[in-house]
Amino acid sequence: MTMAMREIKTAALVVNAKSRRGQKLFENTCALMAGLPYPVDAHAVEHPRDLEPTVRRALARKPDLLILGGGDGTVSGLVDLMVGHDVILGVLPLGTANSFARTLGIPLDIPGAVEVIRTGVPRRIDLGMIDKDYYANCAAMGISPQIAETVPHGLKKVLGRLGYLGWAAWQFTRFKPFTLIVGEGAAAERLRVVEVRISNGPYHGGTELVESASVDSGEIVVQAVLGHFKRRLIHNWAAGWFRHSSRHDEVREFRSRAIRLDTEPRMPISIDGEVLAHTPVTARIAAAVIEVMVPAF
Repeated sequence: MTMAMREIKTAALVVNAKSRRGQKLFENTCALMAGLPYPVDAHAVEHPRDLEPTVRRALARKPDLLILGGGDGTVSGLVDLMVGHDVILGVLPLGTANSFARTLGIPLDIPGAVEVIRTGVPRRIDLGMIDKDYYANCAAMGISPQIAETVPHGLKKVLGRLGYLGWAAWQFTRFKPFTLIVGEGAAAERLRVVEVRISNGPYHGGTELVESASVDSGEIVVQAVLGHFKRRLIHNWAAGWFRHSSRHDEVREFRSRAIRLDTEPRMPISIDGEVLAHTPVTARIAAAVIEVMVPAF
């Protein structure tokens, strides 16, 4: 569907503005959106618990376009609410990795993202699902959810990025490879792994690691990084960052509309950065379930 086929007359903007930087970004965004040819009902949300009710109220007014400002976790946490509504998603990438925006080709700066909202076209895309929870980009098992699940509240705010990286390094010393079980019954495969990515798009942590995943393929991709030693994970991430051919070594991928996953031991699952599930789960695709504004080229 193109802009010519569907005229946008009203829009709502919800920005995760929990920091002072978030407030400043919200003000800059509103200034840039003042020139759009339709009104924008703008909301800066300072506490994460208020994001969902704010989006619900915005959707109740039936806007043609709902713009979400925040990181991958913000978008994934709110996209569930849009399913079943006749509304286009607009993305303002205000996070650290912004993997979803990278997948869609949306510029990572505010002026560029606003320009996509102004001149872009709607594209119908898939969403991933972990059991009944929709998400935008990538879920993961391994060191990432272990860090997210154990990091002391407020550590990054008090000690900054260096403190957070220190905690991540400490958790890496405690992390152990685990067993992934793909499928059920006699046909199930058991693999010794150091990380598992459950992807609706190619980016994970801002790096293109799952190249075979696409937001309109109609399939979920489970990528397992094989290994009995955690140094394999360091090698895989480094190879992915530098686009080295060895990034494909010791990697297994599974593709389907739905895949049953379990682990030994039980593992937490981060969904676009937030720990929201534990194994066992069913990973599935919700094909062509929403529209999102993307660059016109």
